[in-house]
Amino acid sequence: MNRFFYSTLLYLATPLVMLRMFLRGRKAPAYRQRWRERFGFFPALPQDKPVIWVHSVSVGETIASAPLVTELLERYPRHRILITTMTPTGSDRVKALYNHLIGDRIEHVYCPYDLPDAQMRFFNRVRPELALMIDTELWPNTIAACHKRNIPVVIVNARLSERSARGYARLKGLVSTMLKQTTMVACQNKDDGERFIQLGLPEQQLDITGSVKFDLSVSPELKEAGKQLKERWSAELGYTPLVITAASTHEGEDQPILDAFNQLQANHKNLLLILVPRHPERFDPVFELAVNNQCHVVRRSEQQPLSPSTQVLLGDTMGEMMTFFAASDIAFVGGSLIERGGHNMLEPAVLGLPVLSGPHVFNFQDISDSLVKAGGMQLVDSAEQLADSIDRLMTDKQHYQTMSDSAAEFVASNRGALQRTLTLIGQQLPAMK
Repeated sequence: MNRFFYSTLLYLATPLVMLRMFLRGRKAPAYRQRWRERFGFFPALPQDKPVIWVHSVSVGETIASAPLVTELLERYPRHRILITTMTPTGSDRVKALYNHLIGDRIEHVYCPYDLPDAQMRFFNRVRPELALMIDTELWPNTIAACHKRNIPVVIVNARLSERSARGYARLKGLVSTMLKQTTMVACQNKDDGERFIQLGLPEQQLDITGSVKFDLSVSPELKEAGKQLKERWSAELGYTPLVITAASTHEGEDQPILDAFNQLQANHKNLLLILVPRHPERFDPVFELAVNNQCHVVRRSEQQPLSPSTQVLLGDTMGEMMTFFAASDIAFVGGSLIERGGHNMLEPAVLGLPVLSGPHVFNFQDISDSLVKAGGMQLVDSAEQLADSIDRLMTDKQHYQTMSDSAAEFVASNRGALQRTLTLIGQQLPAMK
């Protein structure tokens, strides 16, 4: 397939894409807002400062790129950073992280669809000097537009699972041309890098930098906020709870998590489950599911105090996940009991939490395998296994401490990808000051 045929198919599919956005908007109204940005219609950025464009798809990539954005702001003070996302949740995360800088050093819009005319409008309004794509954002027209305008493209924190590589291989001609037009791919590990080369990336355009997700920092303020939150819950409950956070859950995972929680309550009365659905449109259905499971549930968004009968806190707010982890004793990372591919298990690990996950972690396979091998994470595939794993962590203090120490040490020992990535960016654009 060539790019003309690809673009033609994309134009033909656009009405279906818009219909899908409209339908999603019934549960998540934000999908019906700012839709013009997705076609490149937004006010042009001021031209008083050169622009570095950072594209992060959604919440996970936005959080992972935060240390990089912070360093870019410091190293290139004369530049403005444009951060684009594809999802409303990602957009909300950008606003929460950089609220005080938006309109000054930080700009934010949705990334336009990979349509030639939308890309033309986008680049005419932005005029970036550098494009940084977080994780694996491979869009042929976007990269071709950068190549035509001599804008370096660096894919940062790049990963490419076997499943994704097989999909791209079906379009190898199109993908190979796109990769040759990419300036550099800063890859997380050698296996992912080899898959990029097999798809057509020239070897000299590959650098193995590791994952910037390891460079996630935890401020003393965050730790203190978590401590205070748990102290408040303890006062409201009348006892010090063992807090289990089930993070970023998807449809099909909440029921087995609640089943495991109910099993544990037979022998442990001091439990508090924080249940955090990945997507806002699932907040209400998950609340109803917990109620139907005979759980006393409190919504975090209502800011109501817990009571001695509270069993589940529904994390139906945005931007509090790390605070929840800081107030927790054990973490389960969702998107993994179903074939979603998992989510970032390093966020709880950096805080020294024992991490549990389902078996479907192909989006983080290398990190997952290494964290399990290091002893900081355990994989489970059923409610029974989840309950058994939590029960052992609660009753075996040595086992708990070993997993906790192993998780924190694993993250600490793998830091450094951020500095290697910044060095790579500096090599590509040595004139940027």
